[in-house]
Amino acid sequence: MNGETYTVELCSTDEMDIVKTFECGQCFRWNADENGVYRGIAFGYPAKLWTENGRVYLRSYAPAMLWREYFDLERNYAEISRGFCGGGYLDECIAYGQGIRILRQEPWEALCSFIISQCNNITRIKGIVERLCAMYGERVDFDGDTYYTFPTAQRLSELSAEDLAPLRSGYRAPYIVSAAAAVTGGGVDLDALIHTDHVSAKKELLKLNGIGEKVANCAVLFGLHHMEAFPIDVWIRRALKEHFPPDFDPDTLGEYAGLAQQYIFFYARSNPTR
Repeated sequence: MNGETYTVELCSTDEMDIVKTFECGQCFRWNADENGVYRGIAFGYPAKLWTENGRVYLRSYAPAMLWREYFDLERNYAEISRGFCGGGYLDECIAYGQGIRILRQEPWEALCSFIISQCNNITRIKGIVERLCAMYGERVDFDGDTYYTFPTAQRLSELSAEDLAPLRSGYRAPYIVSAAAAVTGGGVDLDALIHTDHVSAKKELLKLNGIGEKVANCAVLFGLHHMEAFPIDVWIRRALKEHFPPDFDPDTLGEYAGLAQQYIFFYARSNPTR
């Protein structure tokens, strides 16, 4: 049952840049309209976010604390960022990416979404995810718009790869169904992996059919909230090769290496000739 809808001033735009946060490749369910208002849904709750006069505003009926946790607003990212040591290029990335926050996404949604992300671009990933939700999620109406929740692992475990053909997800379909079955059947306990270390969590996810290093690390960082994880895709690999010493080890970035990764990824993708 929906609670009372409210509008709240969430934080400053220095604390969270909603464009950078939603467009840095970590999530696929937030989209801006022509006025720059982002609409999305997390943990089954729809919301709208926008900025005015240097402040971020949110409209929803979910408990306000849910959104503060989702956007990780209790953590001081500015202080964390000042602690990174990786040379001049990393400093450029940090300055360019200020305002990005690592979303604390629902574990199953993050895992499934990054399975879909394999060898894919963001526009196409978003399309597949939205079709998946429209077909197998639950409809939620909010402020005159229709949203769909992310389907549960239980729901998707009941399907076959052929059932997912309308998604046009290609070879990823059996991986989605297989992962859903593992999560539902207890082969992988995502909640338990939140409370283990990031290396052990990644090791467990790598046991799943079709899960490689990059997808596992993304799920560990964005879904299990282990900020030490450092996913390496084509953009990160290129940046490391061109702008860091050959022996550079991302582990030296410490317990928030995943935040540094997002700064590097966002800067590298936004400035491909740099």
